[in-house]
Amino acid sequence: MKVQVLHIEECPSWEEAGARARQALDGAGLADVAVEFVLIRTPTEAAITAFAGSPTIVVDGEDLFPSDGQTTSLACRVYFTEHGLAGTPTRTQIERALQNHL
Repeated sequence: MKVQVLHIEECPSWEEAGARARQALDGAGLADVAVEFVLIRTPTEAAITAFAGSPTIVVDGEDLFPSDGQTTSLACRVYFTEHGLAGTPTRTQIERALQNHL
């Protein structure tokens, strides 16, 4: 399994998204799976990935939270959480999405 956090430099949420992904993987017994951070610098780089705004958590090349939002714009992403809109999904949301992916 390959887990990546696609992000832009200006995004304030990419590190937290990675930390939550790490926690979710550990909780699922997948401590041996690395979380790779991928800096998206250009619209071209965004276009050749599953980038849907920063941060986008990708598992095996697919957005863990699929939407119609794939973009080449170097912009932040917003997630719907039980606490309202946020810059990253909650750990629980990531855990559920990982379970659905497996």
